[in-house]
Amino acid sequence: MRRRTPPPPSPLPQRAGVDPVRVRLPVDGAWATVREHLVERLTGAGPGVVASMFDAGLVVGADGRAVAPDAPYRPGMFVWFHRDLPAEVPVPFPVEVVYRDEHIVVADKPHFLATTPRGTHVAQTALARLRHELGLPALTAAHRLDRLTAGLVLFTVRPGERGAYQTLFRDRRVRKEYEAIAPYDPSLSLPRTVRSRIVKERGVPAAREVPGEPNAETRVEPAGHRGGLGRYRLLPATGQTHQLRVHLNALGVPILGDPLYPEVTDPVPAGDFRRPLQLLARRLEFTDPVTGRQHAFVSGRELRAWTSYEEWTAEG
Repeated sequence: MRRRTPPPPSPLPQRAGVDPVRVRLPVDGAWATVREHLVERLTGAGPGVVASMFDAGLVVGADGRAVAPDAPYRPGMFVWFHRDLPAEVPVPFPVEVVYRDEHIVVADKPHFLATTPRGTHVAQTALARLRHELGLPALTAAHRLDRLTAGLVLFTVRPGERGAYQTLFRDRRVRKEYEAIAPYDPSLSLPRTVRSRIVKERGVPAAREVPGEPNAETRVEPAGHRGGLGRYRLLPATGQTHQLRVHLNALGVPILGDPLYPEVTDPVPAGDFRRPLQLLARRLEFTDPVTGRQHAFVSGRELRAWTSYEEWTAEG
């Protein structure tokens, strides 16, 4: 099998930790010019936007020079440009760096901050912030946490080593421990291992459990209770979307502050950072695949509903 030639390096720098968009022109097509293809391809940009980018010299080729508005279409050609960043409300909480060496960065992400750029969350992401703050433009995420979940995330410094760290997660060689605050049910028998099949459909906010071969497994252990509140230690063996939230909800103890489980509520308005989801990625343990070091990291964050429930409820 013929190996695909890797793309050339970007001629454009990042902006606020965000990479420029790279487009490779299809090898087959009937477009007369590069602009004609991009106008058809990028319909979501809005009328006249792509044409104006060409007029302003904002679309460049591998040599860093602006692509002329009438430049002929060349199959396989790469072009780059910066998209206008969406208007984002700044998340007013820092990303704490727990550990850093020449290979990895381990960060303690706050609630409400996405891990990587996606959809309407681009510059306000842990990855973009860390790239900018640490001066590491090649930084990439080895895995992700939900935007509403706080805690530890592993990033890789060198692109060529990213696969080795991602393989740790794929092969379940990372011990992940989460903490959650949810209602306390004295009739719930714990510890236990929950196994089910979870599906997440594109465009549907909540995941759901369906009959079939389990693809999600979580060990649920008690970590204390007082009054009507329970503290739970969660040890996932798999990483399905919303897995921990779905499993605790299925046990009858949905996580406090969850806008999707047990039922989908109205979206939280942008800029409303009150009453975050009470779920925290507390620990990460693994053997470094590059250096062989044994790593064990612990988040320094606390879940507010447990440390000061009255204040947490008052924030609503």
